[in-house]
Formats: sequence, structure tokens, C-alpha cells
Amino acid sequence: MGAGHAHKLYRHGHSAVHRLPPHCKIAAAFGFVLAVVATPREVFWAFGAYALLLGATAAAARVPAGFLLKRMLVEVPFVAFAVLMPFVAEGERTEVLGLSLSVSGLWGAWNILVKGTLGVAASVLLASTTELRELLLGLQRLRMPPMLVQIASFMIRYGDVITDEMRRMRIARLSRGFEARGIRHWGVLAKSAGALFIRSYERGERVHLAMVSRGYTGTMPVIDEVTATRSQWVRAAALPAAALAVCLTGWSL
Repeated sequence: MGAGHAHKLYRHGHSAVHRLPPHCKIAAAFGFVLAVVATPREVFWAFGAYALLLGATAAAARVPAGFLLKRMLVEVPFVAFAVLMPFVAEGERTEVLGLSLSVSGLWGAWNILVKGTLGVAASVLLASTTELRELLLGLQRLRMPPMLVQIASFMIRYGDVITDEMRRMRIARLSRGFEARGIRHWGVLAKSAGALFIRSYERGERVHLAMVSRGYTGTMPVIDEVTATRSQWVRAAALPAAALAVCLTGWSL
């Protein structure tokens, strides 16, 4: 099981965070996100504390801030949605810079923005310190349903294959003088998408038959058995434990 190469989010390193077993890091990131989500949105200082915890973890992993921020741009669509909420939500209104905004919409936008940003940052930090193959082994070690792990493995392995197929189809269209310039060309793009789906489906059938002919029975063999010592679990638990302490403090104040 594996992707065969490092993904773009991964940053090679030899830090203490990199050396932690993958299932420890996955559990730690999940626990941290749970603590963030459970924190009342009115406790502003708590989210600053969470950001400091992530910053300390990134420093321990020797992952530059610019590396993380650049890869957090995937959050932009959610930021746009959060920005629109104060304008479209109903209820009590307030004036901000001459604009009439919904109070509940402002709280909702803040809640989505701050918790989503922290969650994305934790996920990017996890991916930056863990190779794809290790992530899959970690999920398997955490007793994730084997079928879900296999689906994720095949998506990673054949994602580049499908992307390359799309690139070749695009080059073929350009070589024939086609260039999408408006709604009149949507039909050609739709046919291309349909052809890509059929090719991907047929490739999947061929891969499945090849696997069955080699003895595949529904489960993938585990090449490396990833284990963790008690001290490694303790080090990994430092982040979610600190986040839990912040969350409980926020509820008690």
C-alpha cells in the first residue's frame, strides 16, 4: 500500500514530529480539532492560544510559516462563504463601517473562519510531517474500515494517472484548434468529461481484474507494521492535551 512518491504537502525533515508514528499524529490532530470545535466562539483568547500551540508544533517540526500559509489557500472558498454570512443572515442588525450586518451572521462567520482556519492548519501540519504511505498505514493502525483505506490508497495512486489523462485530452483539443470561449463550447467539454469518466471506469475494471488474477480477495497486505511506544504516545498527546485544557478553561470562565 502506498503512493510511490511524496506528495506536495509533505516537507522532508528529521524533527521529533516527523519521527512520531503516523497513527499517533493522526490521533493528536483529531483530538486537537475536536477541542477547537468544542470551544465556545465567544472565548476569543482561546483561539489565540490554539494558534500558539500550532505555531510551537510547527517550530518543533521545523516547518516554515510561509510553507503552511501557502498550502492553506485551499480554505479560500470557505472564507468567501463566511464573509457573505453577515450580509445574508437574518435577525438583529448592527452597523459596521456604514454597512448593515446581521449579528448572528457575524458570529457565525467568526465561528466558521477561526475554527476552520485552525482545523486546516492542523491538517496541513499533519500532511507536512507525514508521507502519504505513512498516513494510510496510520489509518489502518487506528482500525479505520479497510475498504475506506483502500479507496484512499487507490485515489492517491491513480490521481496522477487521471490528471495526466486530462492533460493529454486537453492537448488533443488544442491541437485541433479548439479553445473554450463561451457557453457554445460547453457541449465539447461535457463530452470530454464523459469520455474521461468512461476511460477511468474501464481502467479501474482492468486494474481490478489484474489484482484478482494475482490473488486479491478484498484486503491489501500490510507490508510494514507500524507500532508506537508509550513515550511516543505521550509526546503526541501533548498538543491535544494542551488544547483540551484551553477548551475546559474557556467553558469554565
